[in-house]
Amino acid sequence: MPAELPSPAELLDLMPDAVCVVDANAVLLYASAAFERMLGHPRGALLGRPMFELVHPDDIEATREQAVRLMEGGGERHFRNRYRHRDGSTVDLLWSAQWLPRYGVRVGVARDISKLRRVERELEHRANHDALTALPNRRRFGELLGAALAEGERAEVPLAVLYIDLNGFKAINDAFGHPAGDRVLAEAARRLSAGLREGDSVSRIGGDEFIALLPACDAVGGRAVADAMCMQLQRPFLIDGCPVELHASIGVATYPADASDADALVACADAAMYAMKRRRAGSAGVLVDAT
Repeated sequence: MPAELPSPAELLDLMPDAVCVVDANAVLLYASAAFERMLGHPRGALLGRPMFELVHPDDIEATREQAVRLMEGGGERHFRNRYRHRDGSTVDLLWSAQWLPRYGVRVGVARDISKLRRVERELEHRANHDALTALPNRRRFGELLGAALAEGERAEVPLAVLYIDLNGFKAINDAFGHPAGDRVLAEAARRLSAGLREGDSVSRIGGDEFIALLPACDAVGGRAVADAMCMQLQRPFLIDGCPVELHASIGVATYPADASDADALVACADAAMYAMKRRRAGSAGVLVDAT
């Protein structure tokens, strides 16, 4: 005679993934033990509560829409969202869900993918940021500029692009070596960022060249930000206690006054920067120009 088998609930509690059942209003009717482990709340405190109370505030609207579509026979059976752990941290979950109209319930199976999301976010950051300065890279700048141009066209507001070249950086590399040059670049990136307004960004596009994106900014505002950046660079940089000077040539171009597309706008700012370098070749002063 076989021994008595475990109940279905006991078997579900052995699963590493969580099994949940909610009614049409998203009130939790059943949760397996894994759901308690994932969120840190005792199951007794979870049952009878609307699930949306546990969803991360930024994901509530999308989760509601997903639930409605699912009950209407559409939507995706697999989706991601974030929940709030009892300790205040965020838990990323991958759901597989189904609406059972005969019973008036939604059944969902959730897997904790928080570690996977951390890896994904790290890879996304590496793909979009410069490793040395942690600034956005050329690829990310292109995305930011495209979005800013679309918003500028929609709202009929200008934007400015600043093309920045550091004068004297090659001499620093030659005199002190590349490791010291890398430290100077990282400090220069911090100082350039300090000269920005709220909502602005600066990206490193290679070598000692940077590009700043200034949404809702005209030529006058762009020159003011360029001046602020140059002021930040005026303090000597210290390399092993030795002060060295580093200045910037900055070309300013604006949309729509100078160009109406991304490539042309960057080209205008680049040309303005090189024109200034040619006009003031050998100058030790601060170099700022606008087209």
